[in-house]
Amino acid sequence: MPDTTLTKKSWLDKFLDGLERVCNKLPPPAIMFVYLFVIVSVLSAVLSLMGVSALNPATNEIVKVENPISSDGLMWFLTNMVKNFTGFAPLGLVITMTLAIGMCEESGLIMALLQDKLRNIPPVILPFVVAFVGTVGNLASDTAMVVIPPVAAVLYIGAGKHPLAGMICGYAGAQAGFSANLMIAGTDGLLQGITNTVLDGFLGEGVFNVEVTCNWYFMIASTFMCSLVIGFVCNLLIDKRFGKYVPADSSMEVKLEEISPAERKALGLAGLGLLVYLVLVLVGFFMGPLAKIDEETGKRMLVGSPLISNLIPILFFFFAIPGLIYGFSTKKFKSSRDVNKAMTHQMELMGSYVSFCFFCGQFNALFNWTKLGTVFAIAGANFLNSAGFTGFPMLVCVILLTGMINLIMTSGSAKWAILAPVFVPMLMMLGYHPGFIQLLYRLGDSPTNAFSPMSPYIWVTLGVAQAKYDKDAKIGTLAAGLFPIAMVLQVAWIVFLGLYMLTGLPIGPGVGTALPAGIPGMS
Repeated sequence: MPDTTLTKKSWLDKFLDGLERVCNKLPPPAIMFVYLFVIVSVLSAVLSLMGVSALNPATNEIVKVENPISSDGLMWFLTNMVKNFTGFAPLGLVITMTLAIGMCEESGLIMALLQDKLRNIPPVILPFVVAFVGTVGNLASDTAMVVIPPVAAVLYIGAGKHPLAGMICGYAGAQAGFSANLMIAGTDGLLQGITNTVLDGFLGEGVFNVEVTCNWYFMIASTFMCSLVIGFVCNLLIDKRFGKYVPADSSMEVKLEEISPAERKALGLAGLGLLVYLVLVLVGFFMGPLAKIDEETGKRMLVGSPLISNLIPILFFFFAIPGLIYGFSTKKFKSSRDVNKAMTHQMELMGSYVSFCFFCGQFNALFNWTKLGTVFAIAGANFLNSAGFTGFPMLVCVILLTGMINLIMTSGSAKWAILAPVFVPMLMMLGYHPGFIQLLYRLGDSPTNAFSPMSPYIWVTLGVAQAKYDKDAKIGTLAAGLFPIAMVLQVAWIVFLGLYMLTGLPIGPGVGTALPAGIPGMS
């Protein structure tokens, strides 16, 4: 828990303490999603009986709120209850990565790396490094939210910092900085495809389209901006709230000492095994089936390739192989029984998470089936469309509205599919480039990811924190740290956008804020 020994607190500390207390009164995650399931069921039933609906601009179809308290709703639930659980994407992802990372932990590899390589890292630099890795880590999409926070916790311990502060920093980088990256990621291709679909419907097929790189320059710059902002807030506020880490169980205390020659040799073997594996992956990409081949140019592409779409199993072996090599080299693992025991120990920590996945999966499926999120999103976009003001304040409203919708509807592609048919034509008629309009959406879609209770990954992070570092940690512990990071980042990103617009720099290759002249149908 955060350090509360300070005698005099600032207004910000008092506010965050209050936020933590309020959030901590929430029930356990599984029970909370049971309550949410009931609330959404009742609300949807009432709105359905009232005939609430909206015109989906993406399909030009009327979207009606469905009634789950009906014969159709009952049959939907009975038919899909098991599928809602087994098909809940974070379930398999988290368990798979927990097994892999747990192999490194149980074998002693992670601690040996800390003791050998990271004992002398300057503590003040660490938050910036973790935030940068988290932001760039979204190349692996949702995997970053699972992998980075626990690794950041271990790095923080090595630097003499509180592991929960490290988890908050890593999670904020992966979630709040989700849109930024140095490379073109799957998110770029997904959003570009939706934007072009809207453009084809608005202007005519193939009249004007945006490229997958339309936001690239701005996102490269944003990667460093996000890392600096998140690292700065963590150093200035989050680390101080948590103070020095004192394990409740003295046996869990981490002491970084020199490793033995045998451990050093095992590290070398583990590194060699990992290097061989990476070479095989690269061979698979440049010479084998792991690349996507462009049909027109014949070039191998990373975006949309089997390497990216199958990143989870590739990362599983990335962690498992060096973990196994190190464990057998140091005699921590003497037989397959020891490996099985290590995996079983990791799964013992996952019981509460599996229970959470069951109920969260039911809630997410119900929320999608009732169409509540879709109707709310359309209503918000229509309200902004009818507000009747322009200029930079209007652009800020687009960003903030997206952020508000993001709190209840976490799928980025689903939100853009709903909002793009409204925002793209509306802002294009005001002279803005569709690539720039897409950028506005991305700036609102990222920061509130960090503290949205609808994201299952915040509960995953909490589960790891409780299991390994503080059994008394609650959701408020994370929320009080993530909320200021998200708010500061949102403001900083808006200011950064304004300064970027003033400079006239392109946001991507050949893409600026203004709509090019000469597009048919646009005067």
